Amino acid sequence: MSTWEKPQIIVHIHKSLNFTVYDTKWIPSSAKCVVLGSHPRGTGAIQIYEVNKGELKLIVQTEKKSSFKCGTFGASSLHQRHLATGDFDGRLATWDLERLDYPVYSVKAHEGIINAIDGCGGVGIGNGAPEIVTGSRDGSVKVWDVRQKNNPVACMEPAKGEARRDCWAVAMGNSHNNEERFVCSGYDNGDVKMFDLRNLSLFWENNLKNGVCGLQFDRTDIIKNKLVAVTLEGKYHIYDLRTFNEAKGFASLVEKAHESTIWSVKHLPQNRDIFATTGGNGTVNIWKYNYPPKRFKKNEDETEEGVMGSVTALQNIHLSDQPISTLDWNNDKEGLFVCPSFDQSVRVCIVTKLNVV
Repeated sequence: MSTWEKPQIIVHIHKSLNFTVYDTKWIPSSAKCVVLGSHPRGTGAIQIYEVNKGELKLIVQTEKKSSFKCGTFGASSLHQRHLATGDFDGRLATWDLERLDYPVYSVKAHEGIINAIDGCGGVGIGNGAPEIVTGSRDGSVKVWDVRQKNNPVACMEPAKGEARRDCWAVAMGNSHNNEERFVCSGYDNGDVKMFDLRNLSLFWENNLKNGVCGLQFDRTDIIKNKLVAVTLEGKYHIYDLRTFNEAKGFASLVEKAHESTIWSVKHLPQNRDIFATTGGNGTVNIWKYNYPPKRFKKNEDETEEGVMGSVTALQNIHLSDQPISTLDWNNDKEGLFVCPSFDQSVRVCIVTKLNVV
């Protein structure tokens, strides 16, 4: 692919702020994004910005008792667009962004900081009940239905006496009907665990030998297809979830992608085979997974060998001297993303030519 044919990453807007930003999310079906973070005095910041004439214009802001670490719209209806947040005090809350005085729902979900959150069943993401998964420093992973007060619908945590590892990443997937749903979690010791919520059982586990900073299924609302995990040592691990073997697990592909920690992985909503990784060195890299040639079985008894495809590096850009903590693609405009960095700023970027790669 020549330089002219490759996608280009263009910084459209760069907005400096006066607090540390941990997460940013596009508000569904709008030109607005919400910014979550921590003020220097340890209080939480929620700000809403609108993209207007090449600028991010502040519309609403509020300050709360505890710093916010993460957020998702995944379990909210498109009509309500309620934001679910996890904070440093271990509290899960959902917010009506037009009335931010008090949360719509609030529960003390964990004994430690909520590091990661994901949701499905809302805004066209997955089927079935609207549910939120949270992962915490206390070592537990919990699934919540905001229609039920106080208690999680599922809790995955170590047995009494076992070591509790810091959970850094969670993801929901396989929500292709009203019964099926998987939760995947990643931990500071490199453990990756996949839970089947339908059967309330551990489906699969592996250890990547390094802290797991980010996880994502390539699509939430389809039969499990691919899972990508990213680690402290700058590698991504791609698992083909169609190739499960009781003895060997899933077929996988491992590549060194960044010279520093990879903080997150996010798949393009319009094309599940394109994904972005964000680095501790302030870079954003865009990749494309290429499936292997289709292999026909000689007979019905032949097992799947689990041959993996390859990954093409489409483009990368250095945005900051500080880590890019996460990234959120826009569901309506292909190639548009917003990302925060620890230099106390937010950037809106455009990736061109993604529809032709």
